[in-house]
Amino acid sequence: MPLPKPNSGESETAFMSRCMDDEKMRGEYPDRDQRVAVCMTTFRGGKEASMSETENAIDEPEIGYVDYEAQIKAEDTDKEDEGTFEGYASIFGNKDLGNDVVVEGAFAKSIARRGAKGVKMLYQHDAKQPIGVYDEIIEDDRGLRVKGRLALATQRGREVFELMKMGAIDGLSIGFKVDSKGYHYDDRGKRRMLKEVDLMEISAVTFPMNPRARVQGVKSDRTVREWEEILRDAGDLSRQEAKVAAAAVAKSLSQRDADDENLLASISQLTKIMKSE
Repeated sequence: MPLPKPNSGESETAFMSRCMDDEKMRGEYPDRDQRVAVCMTTFRGGKEASMSETENAIDEPEIGYVDYEAQIKAEDTDKEDEGTFEGYASIFGNKDLGNDVVVEGAFAKSIARRGAKGVKMLYQHDAKQPIGVYDEIIEDDRGLRVKGRLALATQRGREVFELMKMGAIDGLSIGFKVDSKGYHYDDRGKRRMLKEVDLMEISAVTFPMNPRARVQGVKSDRTVREWEEILRDAGDLSRQEAKVAAAAVAKSLSQRDADDENLLASISQLTKIMKSE
């Protein structure tokens, strides 16, 4: 496999990021300082980078993203909780498709400094498209747990809310800055261990890279009474039948977990509840 070469029109920043993460480069130049010098020299057509340029490239904070799949469930809720969701934006110790691994404690200093409101909620990492706010961001023994509120008074916020409920948007991605002191590579030089990052934003995305972190709930705006009306109209049920069925639907949805096994169990539970009445 040849060493990476600059593509036509590719910026130095983009090439450096691609070159530094190239598997062959990591194998031949496990020392990061060497990779920086080789990549920079390659981009500049054989002109060797100066010591100061190499040091600046090493020390300059890098912007990165780590994506996770999100699986959504809708549940009955009060109006005041409409549009809220919760789940994990990052899972510790889990490698994503970019070979990044977030180490437990990596977000602690950043969260303490920024607070939940200081971490932006964006759509597809687009700084021009904020879609809500985070009310809680904490580290637990599993990963980075978040609770957020989508801005339903905005068009994009409403769209993302509906797409989340449908499962069309099922990913979370963290956007962060990290400098050379904030990570190291494992013994084989293939996995980048992120031990301290500056968490800037968490985005709702369409195509996640990592399937381990999941949004565990999205609060729906449908009450039991609204379910009752829907079932009466669609199912031609009596008032009493619709009332029983609506309560069963709301209960089943509120207890539904994020995997197929529990989903089937919830459906089975719903059937038993309706048959027993």
